[in-house]
Amino acid sequence: MVQSTEITKRQWTRVEGLTPEKTGQEVLVRGRLYTVRGKGKSAFLMIRQRTATVQAVMFADEQKVSKGMVKYACGIPKESIVDVGGVLVQPQQPVESATQSNVELQVTSLRVVSRAAALPFELMDAARSEGEIHAAAERGEILATVSQDVRLDNRALDLRTPANQAIFKLQSGVCQLFREALLDKGFQEIHTPKLIAGTSEGGAAVFRFDYMGRPGCLAQSPQLYKQMAICADFERVFEIGPVFRAEKAYTHRHLCEFTGLDFEMAIYEHYFEVLDVIEHLFMTMFDGLRIRYAKELETVQTQYPFDPIEAKPVRLTFAEGIQMLKDAGIEDVDPLGDLNTELERQLGKIVKEKYNTDFYILHRYPMAIRPFYTMPCADDPNYSNSFDVFIRGEEIISGAQRVHDPQLLTERAEACGIDIATIQAYIDSFKLGASPHGGCGVGMERVVMLYCGLNNIRKTSMFPRDPKRLEP
Repeated sequence: MVQSTEITKRQWTRVEGLTPEKTGQEVLVRGRLYTVRGKGKSAFLMIRQRTATVQAVMFADEQKVSKGMVKYACGIPKESIVDVGGVLVQPQQPVESATQSNVELQVTSLRVVSRAAALPFELMDAARSEGEIHAAAERGEILATVSQDVRLDNRALDLRTPANQAIFKLQSGVCQLFREALLDKGFQEIHTPKLIAGTSEGGAAVFRFDYMGRPGCLAQSPQLYKQMAICADFERVFEIGPVFRAEKAYTHRHLCEFTGLDFEMAIYEHYFEVLDVIEHLFMTMFDGLRIRYAKELETVQTQYPFDPIEAKPVRLTFAEGIQMLKDAGIEDVDPLGDLNTELERQLGKIVKEKYNTDFYILHRYPMAIRPFYTMPCADDPNYSNSFDVFIRGEEIISGAQRVHDPQLLTERAEACGIDIATIQAYIDSFKLGASPHGGCGVGMERVVMLYCGLNNIRKTSMFPRDPKRLEP
């Protein structure tokens, strides 16, 4: 057990850094024992460190490696953390099962740092692709699989698979690229309260609690505070933080807690200024992921094959989208109602066929289906200066120009059944002069899910919270 009793001059080498250039060098690596195979006086160990793997070989010569040492190695449980020392050599044949295929480690020392207990499932079973499973089935072979619930119940183990390691590096990349793109456009990062007195969005999807004897809510978004920051002359702000929605829907794309990527900005004359920023933001993010995270995308592809995203700026009005659906023979569409998941997917296919893009913006949504703070269209009160953004036929962003007139804002809140007393400070902030403004909220997990063509948002949430899951 490591208890910080000493500081030595030992140097550990990253597994991904074990290359042919280091051949002949003595190295020390720390990783997990992925697999171990004993054969007579020898043992073959696969050492894994995140997504990198290297084969370590042991041959009993009774000088540096004894028979007892080989037996000891074969008895170490899988997923134990080990320190392995030895000389890096080039194998006679590439080790195809290892990422560091052109080298292997001839072991001279082995120590268990943390011994793993019995595993609830084999990591190799959790790392298999559907293609591997189907190919084996065609050969009459049944491979073990791991269900989603078993994975999530044992998430700390499940997250060790190469695909999951890559997915969450991509998630980190999305946040980094979001920050970079907005900072480049003069935005400032802010941090807003998540314990609030009234609802952020209206509606019933809100978690309520007792706050020191007063009713409180978990923030459904940073919406009200982003707007108050604009009223305070911050001009352009963004936030990356938790969002809480008491969603009853148990679907492939809904969560009760997710990470919101939100921004708000003052505009001069038209909400298209916000759309310009969104298009710049996503083109930057898509290019950044493709270039900076090519290795991680390849790793995800190994287990979850997907077509690379095709994206270019395309804007359509809601009415144009409805007409495109009707032209495709889909008549059961409400021109002033929201699009359900199936209609979104069908419209996404139509847009892809016509414009060759997986990314597009649908704007000028019906007023009746937007939040109270949304600005109505000047030429038709049935519509609003609002928009949704789609990737692969699924919505990832909702946004709009906001109402910046306190009188209209009060009227809209009352019409939506919101208790004005709970948002009075928000409304009052507009009484001292408010810049015209707009913004949006992006679901981070949804962006990663759709960019990678994954079929369930729980794959991109580290510890998902949905109507049925509150742990681990």
